[in-house]
Amino acid sequence: MSYSFEYIDIILLAMIAGFIFLRLRGILGKKTGFDGKLTSNFKKEFPEINIKEKSKNLIFDDIAQKEFLNGAKIAYETIITDFSDSDNKIIKSKPLLSNKIYNQFIEALNERKTKGHYAEITFIGIISAEIKEHKKIQNNLEVTVNFVSELITCIKDKEKKIISGDPEKVKKVYDTWIFSKDTRSTNPNWYLIETIT
Repeated sequence: MSYSFEYIDIILLAMIAGFIFLRLRGILGKKTGFDGKLTSNFKKEFPEINIKEKSKNLIFDDIAQKEFLNGAKIAYETIITDFSDSDNKIIKSKPLLSNKIYNQFIEALNERKTKGHYAEITFIGIISAEIKEHKKIQNNLEVTVNFVSELITCIKDKEKKIISGDPEKVKKVYDTWIFSKDTRSTNPNWYLIETIT
């Protein structure tokens, strides 16, 4: 009987992950290689975040910050949840990561696999997400976000022996992530370029 519940849990988690991925693609975008002009219909359905230059000063107003934070929270949850999966599809497909962060994640995943360890991460929720600072560096806008979240984390070995963490304890986690976007590009993607734990 317990096996049937496990299968139901797996199916539900897969459905939730699929929903989050589709929402994430809708908010943060997907690189397609298209750099031409957007049609009027596309602009109506997917309005651009209000990032523009006016008198050489970058505008990243309250509306743009709110839209950005909505996408950043989804990216945060998606990346952390995917890090605990066995296939790591989102991390490996690199839709949200800079090359530097991608290489760090892949190195950590390979090390975990070599040791025969696996992660169990239950994402409880985000308590808060606040923009600490935003600045323009050359043509890139960099936004630093402080996240406070609740997770249940546990690392186990092949014999399911607990290496670290506690599968029964909710832990409050403080993270600082830095996202970057090329302000000249029509590509709507933001990329995670730094993590500070």
